[in-house]
Amino acid sequence: MSTLLTLKDIECQYQGVSAVSGLSLHVKQGDILCLLGPSGCGKTTVLKAIAGFQPLTRGEILLNEQHISRPGYTLAPEKRRLGMVFQDYALFPHMNVADNVSFGQRRLARAEKQKLADELLELVGLEGYGERFPHELSGGQQQRVALARALAAKPELILLDEPFSNLDVELRERLNLEVRSILKEKGISAILVTHDQHEAFMMGDQIAVMHNGHIQQRDTAFNLYHEPANRFVADFVGQGLFLRGTVVAPDTIETEAGLFKGNRAYEWERGTEVDVLIRPDDVVPDENGSLMAKVEQKAFKGAETMYTLRLPTGPRVLSMFPSHQDHLIGDRVCVSIEADHLVAFAVENEPPLG
Repeated sequence: MSTLLTLKDIECQYQGVSAVSGLSLHVKQGDILCLLGPSGCGKTTVLKAIAGFQPLTRGEILLNEQHISRPGYTLAPEKRRLGMVFQDYALFPHMNVADNVSFGQRRLARAEKQKLADELLELVGLEGYGERFPHELSGGQQQRVALARALAAKPELILLDEPFSNLDVELRERLNLEVRSILKEKGISAILVTHDQHEAFMMGDQIAVMHNGHIQQRDTAFNLYHEPANRFVADFVGQGLFLRGTVVAPDTIETEAGLFKGNRAYEWERGTEVDVLIRPDDVVPDENGSLMAKVEQKAFKGAETMYTLRLPTGPRVLSMFPSHQDHLIGDRVCVSIEADHLVAFAVENEPPLG
């Protein structure tokens, strides 16, 4: 697939302070990229720069190999042929749904606008809603209208700025899947900004984790979870706790919970102290397990229960049990640790990977 969008070493400033610096990324035709990170990490600034609302102080942005932003030049947002879907829907309250969808298509005759609106409303599951007004719709329905309006301009790229954050969890997950399906069906590229990792995991072909104006790691959801590039990504993506360990071989670390031999080799010297990342799915209930752990906390999650367990030597780990295996605070349970993806970080510095 050809590259649709390219950001090269961009910097954006607010009142002389860099919000984004040295950031580069690309989006291929038909791909969905998620910018994931905490508030203030710069992800919305990147989206604004792509949309044309934020000028660059360094670097360049190219769409279809044409410059749309560089220092001293910013192509107007309406000339970029990008679709945008916002968190607050941004619908016109005095227009009905059909007119909201076709708004901006000034070159079309009235009948053509109506036909376009009908087609797009059917696509987003709102067939027959064209004569209603925004206040007559639920939040999820209003967001579908906003998506239909973004699609009306036939954009190659749609920018989604935390579009589901005002919706309840169940509706948010359903819309995530539906929007992804629509974009894939139409072959439209998208960039989603979100602080919600589950949303990013559901939507994104690739996910770029941001922190302090920089991309920490761009990868698939699987690799971000199992192969985090640094301690920030390990902490931010997924859940887990660290066990102190000592390197005994390039691919083997000894911890208080046993000896871990993993799928990668580190370049540390023997005897180096490290922290080993242990995910909840690494700690499995095992009646024949070698570790007897004490239940300190529990969180029922439906099909599973998340337990915080204290190991005999003192450190804590998290573990997911099938919810029918119900244990009380203070109970002792047998577990084993199956850390096939060995992820460790030097106690003071980031590890060099071999």
